[in-house]
Amino acid sequence: MFPVTWCGANLIHSIDGYSAIQIKEAHVTSIPKGNTIQASIDGHYLMMTFTQDIGAVTMELDKVSGPVIFSFQAVTPDSFGFYLNQTGDYIITFTLSNGDEYYGEFTVTN
Repeated sequence: MFPVTWCGANLIHSIDGYSAIQIKEAHVTSIPKGNTIQASIDGHYLMMTFTQDIGAVTMELDKVSGPVIFSFQAVTPDSFGFYLNQTGDYIITFTLSNGDEYYGEFTVTN
């Protein structure tokens, strides 16, 4: 499966139909920056927005019952969207250049 990537500058929490994904801290050694990462899901479409420049961020998308689906190096601030073909439970992990990690869990349904 190859997700489609879209870049832009939308604030995703204001778009109708999207459900916010709570971004949680996994490992933070400096000032927390999780509030600058916004993620939402609408059906099979995952949208992420970085509201501030937090440097290079690696995004890794995993299906809970399987291997890594996608890994992508992003430069912030920007927005990214991915279309996920399969239903199921997913985890998206954001790793900052200093090693701090944040994650969000979500489900894709039909």
